[in-house]
Amino acid sequence: MTYPLIVLPFAVVAAAAVLATARRPAFRARLRASAITAIVLLLLTAVFDNLMIAAGLFTYPEELISGIRIGLAPIEDLSYPLVAAFAVPAVAELLRRPRSPRPQDAGASR
Repeated sequence: MTYPLIVLPFAVVAAAAVLATARRPAFRARLRASAITAIVLLLLTAVFDNLMIAAGLFTYPEELISGIRIGLAPIEDLSYPLVAAFAVPAVAELLRRPRSPRPQDAGASR
């Protein structure tokens, strides 16, 4: 199994989780925060994966990667932080209990 095929189900589940939260409060703010987080994680991953590969800490078999690289790191390495940046907040939102109205809020709508 290749690295792109390994990440594919995780990316699909992450996309489904994000879409499932589309009607929840603060969806746009959550997406914006996820995008900023993804950019930071992608930059850090690109830098440190290249450093670790250059240091000889690990390698990737050529037959298991797409062949597209950013420096020494295969592009597939960037998919993990990208998926995590969007999936973790979406799943956390899906697992959050809905708030019940507070008693003083119920009387305020009169």
